[in-house]
Amino acid sequence: MTWHAGWAQAKQAAGSLPQLVDITKQTGIEFQHLSSADKRYIVESMSGGVALIDYDRDGWPDIFFTNAPDVAMALSGTKARSALYRNNHDGTFTDVTEKAGVGYPCWAMGAVVGDYNNDGWPDLLVSCFGGVVLYRNNGDGTFTDATKASGLNVDSGWAMGAAFGDYDSDGFVDLFVPHYVDFSLKDLPELGSKKTCMFHEIAVQCGPRGLQGASDSLYHNNGDGTFTDVSKQAGVDDPQRYYGLTSVWSDFDGDGKLDLFVANDGEPNYLYKNDGKTHFTDLAYQAGIAVNKDGYEQANMGVALGDYMHTGRFSVAITHFSDEYTALFRNDGKMNFSDVSAEAGIMKPSAPFVGWGAAFFDFDNDGWSDLLLLNGHVYPQVDSRDIGTRYREPKLLFRNQHDGTFRDVSKLSGPAIEVPQVSRGLAVGDLFNDGHVELVVENIENGPMILRTEGGPKNHWVNFELAGTTSNRLALNARVRVYAGDLVQADEVRSGGSYLSQSDLRLHFGLGSHSALDKVEITWPDGRKETLKNLAADQLYAVQEGAGVVPVEKIRPKTVQRK
Repeated sequence: MTWHAGWAQAKQAAGSLPQLVDITKQTGIEFQHLSSADKRYIVESMSGGVALIDYDRDGWPDIFFTNAPDVAMALSGTKARSALYRNNHDGTFTDVTEKAGVGYPCWAMGAVVGDYNNDGWPDLLVSCFGGVVLYRNNGDGTFTDATKASGLNVDSGWAMGAAFGDYDSDGFVDLFVPHYVDFSLKDLPELGSKKTCMFHEIAVQCGPRGLQGASDSLYHNNGDGTFTDVSKQAGVDDPQRYYGLTSVWSDFDGDGKLDLFVANDGEPNYLYKNDGKTHFTDLAYQAGIAVNKDGYEQANMGVALGDYMHTGRFSVAITHFSDEYTALFRNDGKMNFSDVSAEAGIMKPSAPFVGWGAAFFDFDNDGWSDLLLLNGHVYPQVDSRDIGTRYREPKLLFRNQHDGTFRDVSKLSGPAIEVPQVSRGLAVGDLFNDGHVELVVENIENGPMILRTEGGPKNHWVNFELAGTTSNRLALNARVRVYAGDLVQADEVRSGGSYLSQSDLRLHFGLGSHSALDKVEITWPDGRKETLKNLAADQLYAVQEGAGVVPVEKIRPKTVQRK
């Protein structure tokens, strides 16, 4: 069977399923992530985060790609150029990196968004091999490096998937930074030099096993543009020095206090319960989310949160290494989780692959969250032998079956996601403001991939852009629950997640055949509740805390005129 004949049959079998189409070339994005061919060192394999940030507040998501050198480049003093692309509102993007001043932050791993000074302009935090860089948004199309002025220059470890969240509800977002391993360019372990540097008897890079881990950091926002390290007194400093990769803030038990989940590579995860008195207690084992259902630690790399069962609670999907599987921990309420990976139908299809970025998103707008997983191995050397896995790997798309299970529709959703790549970061958002969610994929070799959903049923949708007043201005961790007939679903404004990445802060809901919303319930970060009624579908609503639906201009700051 030819490739074209196979694709035709798959397309026919897909029926009314939308197709994920690669539109990268049409967007004009020409970013290239630097990469060594053989990945001799672990620091060369772990970068690749991408962030959606509406940096100019024009209502159209822009894209920031992180970049990283290889060891040889770094030792020679050569830097890698990250890139910011402005959305042109016509399906294309323009590289504005130089004007914005964000091209060379560091040996960049990932990026997250948060308005740390509450001026209404989204700021950009880049996690680095060597600390973090905080770019303050000046409101005129440029950024200023505020790392030193903010006090975040004290962070010097290998920072990974950071996240902003207002854990003490004072209206200013705090920052959690997980750290990976204590790695030095002055002590470079050679391929296969130890037992921990072998994979299926193939000599590969060393780590993280065999390397010393690094403790994590929590920075409290002082409300004056500075941060203070409160890691130890808050109980989240990670004295075990686990290999921290991804962090996510969310109120997992619905008690009104922001909790913290941390995915640790090859170690037990942390689930820190917030006691409301600026202290946290790790309840991951008691909650059933520290390890998998068989009691084993897994690689724990990327994290996606979603209300895939319409319970109003956010379950947790975690990507892992090959020979493991993507774990789905169903949130059963009251800080209890169950590993339902096998029952949900994602265990077997995900087992052969090394997973990274992940996202729950409604790709067919039927009102039920689907799940996309990015894959790509760590070791190029696996291609030297037939061991059941390859370096470049396809992506996986699981369609929500509305009954707690998913169907693998990867081969029914267009050839683009089957293209083998070495993918890492994933960010999702409605790039073109037309009610369809796009997927932005960063690969650590060659260019990114922008996927657009096309075709399928003409289902309805609604988007929300929230703005806090007494709560933090970007409304991070505000929850929205929408009611349309018998369709009830929830989502949350969230910083970070996936793998080293940031999705659109606007919330998107598919509505199926429903042409209107009966009711919308918003729980703001400070605990206040607000109800909206009788909203028409197929449009964006701007909602300001305490004021309800307002003109979108009211929640966006005015552009600063450069002198």
